[in-house]
Amino acid sequence: MEINFSMNVVAADSDKREITGRVVTWGEKGYTSAGETVFEPNSIAFGKKTKLLLEHERTRPLGTLKSYEITNEGIDAVFHVARTSAGEDALVEASTGLRDGFSVGVKVDAWDNKEGVMHITAAKLIEVSLVTDPAIDSARVSDVAASENTEEVPTEEVPLPEGEGLVSETVSEATTTEAVEASKPATTVSASAPVHYSAPRVNLDVTAGQYAMAQIQASRGDADARDLVAALQVATVAENTGMVPPNYLRDVIGVINDSRPFIDSIERAPLPASGMKIFTPKLGTKATVALTAEGAEFSSTDTTVTFQEDTVVKFAGAGIIDVELLDRSEPGFLDLYLRELAESYAIKTDAYAAQIAAQNATQSSAATIYASIAKGIADSYGVMRSTPNRLLVANTGGEDGIDFAGLLAAVDSTGRPLYAAASPSNANGLVSQGSTSGTVAGLGLVVDANYTGDDANAKHALVYPSNAMRFHESNKIELRANVVANGQVEIGLYAYVAVVNRYPAAFRKLNVA
Repeated sequence: MEINFSMNVVAADSDKREITGRVVTWGEKGYTSAGETVFEPNSIAFGKKTKLLLEHERTRPLGTLKSYEITNEGIDAVFHVARTSAGEDALVEASTGLRDGFSVGVKVDAWDNKEGVMHITAAKLIEVSLVTDPAIDSARVSDVAASENTEEVPTEEVPLPEGEGLVSETVSEATTTEAVEASKPATTVSASAPVHYSAPRVNLDVTAGQYAMAQIQASRGDADARDLVAALQVATVAENTGMVPPNYLRDVIGVINDSRPFIDSIERAPLPASGMKIFTPKLGTKATVALTAEGAEFSSTDTTVTFQEDTVVKFAGAGIIDVELLDRSEPGFLDLYLRELAESYAIKTDAYAAQIAAQNATQSSAATIYASIAKGIADSYGVMRSTPNRLLVANTGGEDGIDFAGLLAAVDSTGRPLYAAASPSNANGLVSQGSTSGTVAGLGLVVDANYTGDDANAKHALVYPSNAMRFHESNKIELRANVVANGQVEIGLYAYVAVVNRYPAAFRKLNVA
């Protein structure tokens, strides 16, 4: 087991570049990720080379151990701080009391549980860190030394147990013997222990699958898993990009795509914090102004305002997984499963919003595809006085052949492409070859494989302005993992959404008559 146990720094010298203080006090209770912990006298043995770190970050070393002394009260140590920007900051912070605590990271070899308190009897020192808040209040910096030219105390090299190498120290022979004897593992403990830290040291660079596994382990009483779940609840996406599942190192057969073309083409907004309805003010009878003769009564119209009511709905998905699969497989399995749930969520929410638009759209008809598009543009503009800027089509199966396949295949009387020309000679539009992007009659093309059409599954092409509809979505997708009684685990996700169709008639479904 690895534990970080914090004490206070009691001194720091910026000129000599040394920080001195008590790193461990014997018998004083502190709080670690393993709970209440006490180091018994002479319970820590030193390793080959001990580094001074910043807040237990192995990638942020500040210096190295110069000397130490084991006393009846604890361990006092002197650290030489490297001439780096981080080292300069550490000296200033230690000397001014901004960061004046020590915390040891040890590998626990033997311990006893006494009334819920872990009493460590044998451990190896891995590192010492300069921290803001020590777990043991007396672990503090006592001195910050000056001038690097100051004469150093002579040191002697002391052999370490089990061939671990040498370390320079200023301890007496008797004290050295105590440290060596204390490093021997207790004979009453045969099992290895997990890793713990005094101030929970949580790696937030995890995948969604690892997060789900942590939820399961936390429900089983795992303290480290609870620390991770708690830390991620207050972390942001910008700080923890690792929460976005990475690409797999091994190929997975099947397409996983979380894109939502239609939703991306309309307005987006967060969902209100509470309630299952969204109410939007809606004008009924409008105020009017009329040409009025001199001395005549002003035009008078009563204005009415109503409220459009839209329902908040929930999209959710879950699956039951045997604990054997979770316990005996990589977390990568959960990543794949959760990515599949996320893909299904994207498809269903995108199709849901597009279906509302199609079901309430008004028809625009003309003799040809291009003429119907032009008619739809004019009709949509008449509704909102806002020029439409989008053309939604299904990839295939569109009504009257107005879909992505139909646009690519459309040709003029001489066989020249109308829309997908490498060197366009027609003015109808330009769909970029090799992609689904492009313009048709000045409208941004939206090709949506998620689009299922209206309530009758008729996939009409739609002309519309982006601000005709607004999609509200809860600011995060909730992830849940629950252990059920029959040895299985239920894993799922859910989120709340609402579609506000502000101008239904501005959506024009095209028809070639």
